[in-house]
Amino acid sequence: MAADPSEHEKAVPVRAARLAQIERAVSRTRASHTGQPFEATRQALTEVLRDEGAERAVPQVVEELARQISEAASGPPGLRAERSAAQQGRTG
Repeated sequence: MAADPSEHEKAVPVRAARLAQIERAVSRTRASHTGQPFEATRQALTEVLRDEGAERAVPQVVEELARQISEAASGPPGLRAERSAAQQGRTG
């Protein structure tokens, strides 16, 4: 039995809105938690998803996004090295 094409068309705006919620949550979490520990990043992402109304995101997707945000380095390599040294109390 084939799905009714009109049903698909009705679902497109709903899916687009859900995707926009997730994209906003990821952007907000990236801005505040790039390079932070995984658990803190995952918790922040979970809270922001809830704020955006997207708390029903697939748990495996949330875990992967949090991992990527946590492992991402912010800024160009030279700036990352300077930040790392500054965070550890070293100067160049």
